[in-house]
Amino acid sequence: MTFIIAEAGVNHNGCVERAHALVDAAYKAGADAVKFQTFTANALVTAEAKQASYQARNTGKSESQSKMLQRLELDRSAHRALLEHCKSLNIEFLSSAFDTDSLDFLTEDLSLRRLKVASGEITNAPFLIRHAQKGCDIILSTGMCSLADVECALSALAYGFLNPDTSVNQQPNFAAAYASPAGRRALIQHVTVLHCTTEYPAPINEVNLRAMQTLAASFGLPVGYSDHSSGITIPIAAVACGAQVIEKHFTLDRTLPGPDHKASLEPPELAAMVQAIRQVESALGDGIKRATDSEIANKAVARKSLVASRAIKRGQLIQPEDLVLKRPGTGLSGFDYWRVVDRASRRDYQAGDIIIE
Repeated sequence: MTFIIAEAGVNHNGCVERAHALVDAAYKAGADAVKFQTFTANALVTAEAKQASYQARNTGKSESQSKMLQRLELDRSAHRALLEHCKSLNIEFLSSAFDTDSLDFLTEDLSLRRLKVASGEITNAPFLIRHAQKGCDIILSTGMCSLADVECALSALAYGFLNPDTSVNQQPNFAAAYASPAGRRALIQHVTVLHCTTEYPAPINEVNLRAMQTLAASFGLPVGYSDHSSGITIPIAAVACGAQVIEKHFTLDRTLPGPDHKASLEPPELAAMVQAIRQVESALGDGIKRATDSEIANKAVARKSLVASRAIKRGQLIQPEDLVLKRPGTGLSGFDYWRVVDRASRRDYQAGDIIIE
């Protein structure tokens, strides 16, 4: 089944109660996991870092990233409470770390065994290595990336998996780790790669879903799709294209202030997306072409049999003009036509009788 991540992100706006309500909404929608973001603003951005254009547009404020992010932090105690809330509902708690202390907190204090790496960290080689050194499963988003960027990131992860206790003060041999059988096995065992378009909302003509299949063919790893487009159409299509993981932002109210609300689903839409994905999964089937159980009963109704077009006497040579194909399909099929023509009839037939020879 497709692993569906309901991305709460920072749509709690720094409010712990709203964060818990987002957990409830993700659970009710049928998502497999609800994901947050774990960071300390001062460790994530410089004081001078500017907002992305979509952040300024969606918040209606022109301010530094630092000021915006400070309002969106959740402290450690809030994380612990959210984890326990998720456990009580049997929905997986996930988060993306954006600094080393936050990563250590997620893995050492909260004991998470699955980590999500955001697209913005794809070139943060020391951070990627540290993720892999935790020995966790990793979901890697690849927004803004070329194939070469993705290969570099996977090389760093391979190095980290193979060197869990090694300092990265010296230049690591990424290429050797990536090319090694052990590095390859580690990536296959632990890494899922998500195609992504990093814009909020992402223009439909820039989604390029086929790039997800390119990732699968290029790296031989499980793939999925992190969606920032409006609505639910694209993630549903991604599942039909082979996505094993879907990540989608959601909010309790799209009119709330904040950088991501406008590109997020509201709870009824999230539930509709999950339901549609489950329907697509069921419809995809096992790929074996055969008559299904429901079709078997319809064969006799829909197919045709050889029928006498006029009276035929016993012993008479059956001619092409003596035969026609009509429903039901309970007699000889059209593929028996050549076996019957120019043979002596074994019985009398009236026009409309099904041929039994």
